[in-house]
Amino acid sequence: MEENFTSCIKRVGGQYCCSYCNGKLIKHGKSKAHKTRFCCKVCKKTQVENYTHKAYATCLNKNIVSLTKEGMGIRSTARYLGISTNTLLKRLIHIAQNLKQPAIVKGKIFQIDELKTYIKHKNNHFWVAYALEQESKTVVSFCVGKRTNKTLKQVIKTVELSEPLKITTDKLLNYKYLISKKIHSTKHRGINHIERKNLSLRTHIKRLNRKTICFSRSLYMLSAILTIYFWG
Repeated sequence: MEENFTSCIKRVGGQYCCSYCNGKLIKHGKSKAHKTRFCCKVCKKTQVENYTHKAYATCLNKNIVSLTKEGMGIRSTARYLGISTNTLLKRLIHIAQNLKQPAIVKGKIFQIDELKTYIKHKNNHFWVAYALEQESKTVVSFCVGKRTNKTLKQVIKTVELSEPLKITTDKLLNYKYLISKKIHSTKHRGINHIERKNLSLRTHIKRLNRKTICFSRSLYMLSAILTIYFWG
């Protein structure tokens, strides 16, 4: 039976180049699978030219992010990449943990809204509350939890630190007590941008679709997927 190898090292003029920084590679012993290992002179990272297991490919994380944003579920992504679902779940969590929340520009207009979903079963309702910067359409903060002041306050606090010109929301009463009247607005069609973002979320992320057999089994994984979608 032939092995399926994943090539991860570039060659330029017959010289091995590091796949991370394009530095010069030198031989660095053998791996556990008895393959020649290389070490980069610049970044000191070690690597193998041909990995037997696809999970070791250096481009794997990039592919996972792309497929997650395109709406592929856990099992379909694992099948497409040729890796196990457990490996994929671990990578998703690792990727999400290493993503940083974007810096918020001061003096902007923000829109805040909530998106209803469920975890494990349809009676276990959760809400995705998030803030959208109106001009750039960038999601600057989000929180997943029950539809309570505590969940909404985490998003509102982040936005208020940027000294916003205005925060636009729907007419949910909770916002009335959490946002200062000076900057709070509930005008008609004031949250059109974030409502359109809600549609994109339901279209691109299977677990947020209204009628689907794909759903979140844990709050932690739902948060990880949203982090990758918003900031990956």
